[in-house]
Amino acid sequence: MNLHTLKPAEGSVRKNKRLGRGQGSGKGGTSTRGHKGAQSRSGYSKKLGFEGGQMPLQRRIPKYGFNNPNRVEYKAINIDVIQQLIEKTNANKVDVELLVLNGLASKNDKIKILGRGTLSAGVEVVAHAFSSSAIEQIEKVGGKATKIGS
Repeated sequence: MNLHTLKPAEGSVRKNKRLGRGQGSGKGGTSTRGHKGAQSRSGYSKKLGFEGGQMPLQRRIPKYGFNNPNRVEYKAINIDVIQQLIEKTNANKVDVELLVLNGLASKNDKIKILGRGTLSAGVEVVAHAFSSSAIEQIEKVGGKATKIGS
């Protein structure tokens, strides 16, 4: 194989359509755009969601609900997951870094501890928020629930 013998695969390269080069070319005059109308004009670009003049979907469907810009989204982690983590790592303190390290949360997640399951070891749990049942569970076995940012 030599550089001068290299060719593209059969059918992979096509010739350009040469538009607007006179009537003899078969693609002169309107340059395959048809007569009149928005799509025949230069600079035409279709609006996002345009449906040919039919009322677009985003206008047909009614507005509904409310999105609170101040909503705080928490990553929920239950007590039983924390118990499994303690058994796996033998940690005496469960904080955000440990949860991120073990793939239970992302670096920028706010974490809320929920009360499903039981805890057997008294550990310190550090998170952004706790449910009342989770605090009860943690303190029942001699642990400590510490909120971040308070």
